[in-house]
Amino acid sequence: MELLDFFISSAYAQDAAQPGGLMSFLPLIIIFVIFYFLLIRPQMKRAKEHKKLVAELGNGDEVVTNGGLLGKIINVGESFVTVEFAENVRISVQKHAIASVMPKGTIKSA
Repeated sequence: MELLDFFISSAYAQDAAQPGGLMSFLPLIIIFVIFYFLLIRPQMKRAKEHKKLVAELGNGDEVVTNGGLLGKIINVGESFVTVEFAENVRISVQKHAIASVMPKGTIKSA
């Protein structure tokens, strides 16, 4: 009988040694939180800022396109803007192709 009690008590001890359900998912949760704060949140912030920049585009703004071209906005449409890159050189580009708005006078100094 003592041998049977030994096996039963060691079986109970093995059950008690295993971590709970939440503790096994804790590393996964920590990794997700780290990814959120290091990757997802900053990307959402940049996207929100770019959306605001695109919404505030106006005639006369000096902009840089995603291709690196510096020009002045001549006309703003619903989804396209006409940008003048040089005298009589005007190109229509999508609003989302505008990378940044430069300070006034940037074209003259460039």
